[in-house]
Amino acid sequence: MGGATTSRRERLRAETAREIKTIALELMAKGGPDAISLRAIAREMGMTAGAIYGYYPTRDDLITTLISDVYTSFVDTAEAARDAVPTDDPAGRILAWGRALREWALANPEGFRLIYGDPVPGYRAPEGGAAADAERRACALLTELIAGAWPMVQAPDEFTWEDFGPALVQHMREEFPDLPPGVLALSLRTWGRMHGLVSLEVYGHLGPQVTDPAKLYESELRALLRSLGL
Repeated sequence: MGGATTSRRERLRAETAREIKTIALELMAKGGPDAISLRAIAREMGMTAGAIYGYYPTRDDLITTLISDVYTSFVDTAEAARDAVPTDDPAGRILAWGRALREWALANPEGFRLIYGDPVPGYRAPEGGAAADAERRACALLTELIAGAWPMVQAPDEFTWEDFGPALVQHMREEFPDLPPGVLALSLRTWGRMHGLVSLEVYGHLGPQVTDPAKLYESELRALLRSLGL
C-alpha cells in the first residue's frame, strides 16, 4: 500500500508540475515574458502561492525548467526527423532538420520565443546556461549534418579556429576531432538561414507580405542546398 500511495503522489506531483509549465507558457502567449509569475500561475490554478513554491522555489527555477524542457523538445524532434532519412542522403537529412525546425516552432510558438527570442525580464540563468545540454546537442547535431555533406560542399575553407569562441571550439574539437573549422562556420550560416525565416514567421512579420510561408521556406531550404552543391 505504501508503494502505491507513493506512486500516486509522484504522479499527481508530476501532473501538477506539467500544468504549472503549461500555464506559464499560456501566460507568456497572452502577456509576454513579463506575465510569467508564480503568483499569477497560482491564481490560474486555484492554488496558493505557497503551494506553487513547493514545486518551483523561485520564478527563475521555473523559467530554467521551461527553457530546458522546450529546448530538449526541439532537439528531440529535429533529431528524430534527421534519423528518419538514410545517412547516405546528406541533403535529405539537412532538409528534414530544417523542416522539423519550422514545424516545431509553429506548433510551439511560445517555446520558440522563450529559447530564441524574448528575454524574460529579471531572469538570471544558472551558471552554464539554462539548457546547456540541449544547446550542445543542437549545435553538435547540425554540425554533424554539415560534416556529412562537407566532402561535396563547393565552398572554400577560409576560417580558422581562432574565428570562434573558445568554449565552442573546445566542444566541437572534442565531438569532432578531425573537423575543419569551415564546417563549423557553415553550420552557423546554415542555422542562420533556417532560423531567420522561421523567426519572422513566428513573430508574424511574414503574414502581410507572403500568402504561403511554407513555400517560401521550402524554397530557401532548396536554395541553401544548391549553394552547398548538394
